Amino acid sequence: MVSKIMVPVRGDGMAETVLGYASTLAHRHDAHIVVAHCRARAEDLIPYSTQLLSFARDTMTEQARVLADQQEQEVRKQLDELTPSLGLETTDTPVPGKASIQFVEEYGAMADVIKHNGRLADLVVVAKPDRDRNLGTNALKSALFRTGRPVLMCPPKRETHADFGRHLAIAWNGSMEASRAVAMTLDLVRAAETVTILSGGKGEPHGATAEELVDYYRLRGVTAQTHRFESRKPGKALLKKAAEVGASMLIMGAYGQNHERETLFGGNTQAVVDKAEIPVVFVH
Repeated sequence: MVSKIMVPVRGDGMAETVLGYASTLAHRHDAHIVVAHCRARAEDLIPYSTQLLSFARDTMTEQARVLADQQEQEVRKQLDELTPSLGLETTDTPVPGKASIQFVEEYGAMADVIKHNGRLADLVVVAKPDRDRNLGTNALKSALFRTGRPVLMCPPKRETHADFGRHLAIAWNGSMEASRAVAMTLDLVRAAETVTILSGGKGEPHGATAEELVDYYRLRGVTAQTHRFESRKPGKALLKKAAEVGASMLIMGAYGQNHERETLFGGNTQAVVDKAEIPVVFVH
C-alpha cells in the first residue's frame, strides 16, 4: 500500500511540479505526503578553503543564515499557497485512509535529508534533473542510491493530468533491477487501469520472460499485455514505445551499470532520465 510519499524540496522552484504529482497519488491511495525542506547550515555555505579573519567569517556566516531564513520562508509561503488547491489536510499526525500533507525542515546536505526521510517512505518524488543548470541531479541520485525505495521522477510540467499513471508501461528485460521494480511498485500497478509490458531484445540470459511477468501479475489480480520492440538504443526506444501505446507513466529498473559510467558514456537509464517527458518510476 502506498501510504507515505516523501517529497524533498530546496527552493529550486520545482515544488509546485512535484507536489502536483505527489498529491494526485496521495488522493488515489489515501496517502500522507511528507515535504522535507533541506535547509543548508550557514557554515556549509562558506568554502573550507577560504581563509578569513574571524570577524569576516562571522559576517559571512550571519549573511548565510539570513539567506537560509529567507529561503525557508519562501518555501513555506509557496507550500501554504499550494496546499489548499491540492485538497490535502495539513497535519503532523496522519490517519490511515485520508490524504494529508506535512512540512518538515532539516539542516544539512540534501542527500542526508533524503536518506533520513526516504527510507521509511513508500515512494520518493523528485523533479527531473536539469543537467544544463546542474539542478536536481543529486536529489535523484540520493533518492535512488540512499533510500532503497521507488523514486518517481516528474517532468517539468506545471499542471498534472488527473489520469497520470492510469496506463502504466513496465520496462522488462529480466534483470534484477527490473524484478525489484516490479516487486516494489505493485500498489501503483494495481491502481492502474491498463498495464503494458515493454520488452526489448533478448533480455538478460536466464532471466524471466515477459510472458512469465504476465503470469506474475495475473496471480496478483492484474491483467497485463506485452509489447515487444527491437532497438540498439533501448532507453530511447522505451520512451518512444511508451508514447505509442499511450502510457502516462513508465516503471523501470535503474542503473544496472555504474551510475558514473552511464552518466559519462550514456546508458539506458541515463537516456530515460535525460529525455523523459512522462513521469518515470525508477527502482535500483
